[in-house]
Amino acid sequence: MKPAMMTRIASTFRRFFGREDGLMVAELVIVLPLYLFCVVGMYGYYDAFRTLNASQKASYTVSDMISRTMIPIDEPYINGLRDTMQFILTDSLPVTMRVTSVEFSGVRNRFEVLWSRSPGNAMPRLTTSTLQALARNIPKMADGDKVVIMETTVDYRPVLARVNIADMFIEQQEFRQFIVTKPRFVDKVCLVTCPL
Repeated sequence: MKPAMMTRIASTFRRFFGREDGLMVAELVIVLPLYLFCVVGMYGYYDAFRTLNASQKASYTVSDMISRTMIPIDEPYINGLRDTMQFILTDSLPVTMRVTSVEFSGVRNRFEVLWSRSPGNAMPRLTTSTLQALARNIPKMADGDKVVIMETTVDYRPVLARVNIADMFIEQQEFRQFIVTKPRFVDKVCLVTCPL
């Protein structure tokens, strides 16, 4: 090739690489998918943490309600607690719960179930033998102390699950709460059939 031709090709390449028109479109094509991916991911995590926070607050609210009860309760009251929690969390998040009254026996050195109920029998009732598997979650108690254990489960389905994007961020899961509360105004929370 002749030197003049080489100079012309070199100057054409210099002009081509020196031009900046069209760079915004190229940058947009590269950055926009990444930006949208981040926004959708952040919204997915925000929704999951918002739901977890709401389920914790609702569980503590319902547990506090039962700890302030001064008269024996019945099954409709426990169903009402579940309905209250469902109202706090909205109907799109299915809620199951179990309420158990527990006493610590120093003589037998174990926790003993006084009664256990779950609205709609969604969770099996605890017995003294099945409670022992959960004993590590119960704080140390003196002989004869009584507490109420509130267990709740909220089925979380990601808000983006309908568009099959959520699986990249957060999967469907259960948010479980295990709350131990001492009755405030009475020795123990009783069912209507519970002896005083």
